[in-house]
Amino acid sequence: MKILIVGQGGREHALAWIALRSPLVSQVFVIPGNDGMKDVATTINLKADDYEGIIRFAVNEKIDLTIIGNEQPLIDGLADMMIENNILVFGPSKKAAMIEGSKLFAKQMMKKYNIPTASYQMIHSLEEAELYLNKQTFPVVIKIDGLAAGKGVVIAQNYDEAIAAVQSSLSLNQPVLIETFLEGIEFSLIALVHQNQVYAFDLAQDYKRAYDFHKGPNTGGMGCYSPVDLIPLDAVKEAMEKIMRPLAEGLVNEGIPFTGFLYGGLMLTKEGVKVIEFNARFGDPEAEVILPRLKSDLINEIMNLMQNKPVQLEFINQACVGVVLASIGYPGHYEKGLPIEISEHPKRILFHMGTKKEANQFVTNGGRVLINVTLGESIEDARNNCYKTLKTIQSESLFHRNDIGQLKS
Repeated sequence: MKILIVGQGGREHALAWIALRSPLVSQVFVIPGNDGMKDVATTINLKADDYEGIIRFAVNEKIDLTIIGNEQPLIDGLADMMIENNILVFGPSKKAAMIEGSKLFAKQMMKKYNIPTASYQMIHSLEEAELYLNKQTFPVVIKIDGLAAGKGVVIAQNYDEAIAAVQSSLSLNQPVLIETFLEGIEFSLIALVHQNQVYAFDLAQDYKRAYDFHKGPNTGGMGCYSPVDLIPLDAVKEAMEKIMRPLAEGLVNEGIPFTGFLYGGLMLTKEGVKVIEFNARFGDPEAEVILPRLKSDLINEIMNLMQNKPVQLEFINQACVGVVLASIGYPGHYEKGLPIEISEHPKRILFHMGTKKEANQFVTNGGRVLINVTLGESIEDARNNCYKTLKTIQSESLFHRNDIGQLKS
């Protein structure tokens, strides 16, 4: 099989890496990809939003399966365009991808299908926000309605912080969601979904804040680990029965069935498991710590799923920890093109998130640049391996958190 992956970051590198391990796969292409993933894939020099070019390539190259990695092409309807051109694609339609593209749509679906989540209010003006916030207890959560690459969330500790966050969000001409603050243990549950079939991967736990001890602004994710022993099996079953399956079945009922990776950003609260958010694709950096633990052949299981055959996702007993190296200044302003010295190490997998090669040396080319991933017999063992091997990457332009894998509740 020839596989095409659409995207350019660490998630797509991880997907290409595991796709190439499949006995079914002869070649992996990534559009546009990055220079760091050329160890496992052929990158194609097309722009990420050149959808006509992507379709033309898939047809001419006789691609057997396309996996759409990141959210923007899904929101733009690339999966629909591919289906119209008889290209087998693993990724939701434009309408189904609205589960990520619009927080309001997601909330409406959850309300209609009795899926537990935080209560909320949609805000369209500052005056509306002032009236609503005067009646709330703090903290509250402020979210932009549309896509924000994991950075459109503010936890406001008081009225002034909430008003400032609403003003900032409204300045982007986006409606704003104000939610009650959920307390508990946060975790990521990602599933393979095709219509009403739902199969869960092992759990992961992401670290969103930029700095140690969960300080600083929200990011796209500064590190991750899997599995998550803090979450009992009963809670996983509850999440599948009350959240993931009802959503998939609800989308079928609405006439917009979902096919692809369905991401549930969930929290185990005192009242049970509740939804923080849904995404229409594999999480990043969750993909980079879940996929190295996957014993099953991902491509074979995706093909089984799409042919309505039984699916079995099996995982190795080892734990996995990944630490992101980000450009200094991220998630705010940062420079690109700064050198990185990388020495090989047998105990780690290095996924490239935002690099390019200049004069035979890798340089920075994004906010999140690399993710250093290691396995171990336990989370602590994997964490120790991760931070030891991290020393083989040298750059004055990068920073990382020092507490990834220190179990958080």
